[in-house]
Amino acid sequence: MNQKKTTMNFKILKNSIAILSIIILLTSCGEKNASAETHEDEHSRSEEIKTVTFSKSQYALAGIKTGGIEQRNISDVIKLNGKIEVDPSNIALVSAQLGGYIKTAGLIIGTPVKKGQVLATIENIAFIDMQQDYLESLGKLQFAKLEYERQKELREQDINSEKTFQKVASQFKILQAKVSGLEQKLDLIGINKNNVKSGNISKTVNLYAPINGFIKSSNAIIGDYVTATDVIFEIVNTEKIHLELNAYESNIKSLVIGQKVRFSLANENNFKRAAIIHQIGKASGNDRVIIVHCDIDETSMQGLLPEMYVKARIESSTTLQKVIPSEAIVTFDGKDYLIMEQNKSDNTIIFNLIAIKKGIEQDGFTTITFSETELNNTHNIVIQNAYTIISTLKNSLGGDEDGHGH
Repeated sequence: MNQKKTTMNFKILKNSIAILSIIILLTSCGEKNASAETHEDEHSRSEEIKTVTFSKSQYALAGIKTGGIEQRNISDVIKLNGKIEVDPSNIALVSAQLGGYIKTAGLIIGTPVKKGQVLATIENIAFIDMQQDYLESLGKLQFAKLEYERQKELREQDINSEKTFQKVASQFKILQAKVSGLEQKLDLIGINKNNVKSGNISKTVNLYAPINGFIKSSNAIIGDYVTATDVIFEIVNTEKIHLELNAYESNIKSLVIGQKVRFSLANENNFKRAAIIHQIGKASGNDRVIIVHCDIDETSMQGLLPEMYVKARIESSTTLQKVIPSEAIVTFDGKDYLIMEQNKSDNTIIFNLIAIKKGIEQDGFTTITFSETELNNTHNIVIQNAYTIISTLKNSLGGDEDGHGH
């Protein structure tokens, strides 16, 4: 009895497993079929979106213009980075030659200054000592000169000895050298020797701007003591700035003096500013970078300041290539297309999207490559307001697709 019961339970279990296997198999087939259908739908949709239909009124409202592919000489482009720099002759560091305490300073960063303009006043007791020494030495020199002339006259009459005359002449030359040296020192610190000769001794000197420009940095604080090595002001003249580009050794063979450069600031999207290469470095540093110096065109100076970073494009050899106006190229679903007017009837206009690959963009035109032979000899390519067609396509698909013109 127990043996029969066991045999029956085994048969039931075996049948259950078979039924479960059939269910799993049917479910799997259903999923595969669903997946295949989804893939076919996506493929069908991908094919469908290559055609757009406009009504006659839509066409007129969009302002669409058609044209064809052109052949143009396009230059190979070298892409470089760099920054705006000032010529070394237009940068000046101002310091106090003998040091001292800052007494007056009213200039802030960005203040424009003229050559010879007073920047600050420095006070130092050493200025007084130097002027006193100068006056004393000047007095001794005047006496030594008289004595020299007297001894020279006596020597010519053979009244005094040669030794006496040489001693007086030596003292006179020593004092001449001392007075001359003190005059140079006074001039160096900005004190007029003629004022000192008149008895006007000053405890302060002025610091003057050596060039035209603006204050780039200022360390002038009233009451501070500065030494001869401290930089109190840095002045920069931005009227003569130039472009410094960082080129690599592999770029140098394509660069020549006189070559045109197009550049833009880091926050600009076009390359409308112009420059010309005037010097190419001969040595590279550890980073293998060679500096290329460029003269900036006068029309491109607006808004440029020292140390601004730039992007540059340099055109080298030219080749004849197929191009299309850049605004004719549209992007849809991450791919680049041209739109061709395929069929035009009384009431509707049909457009086809034709896939292309973009290349170099220059002066509003972009080089392209494509596999559609019908593009070669047609003038039905939409070259103006192509984005309106893409916008219509996007709206017809629910507005979720990425579609925009370039």
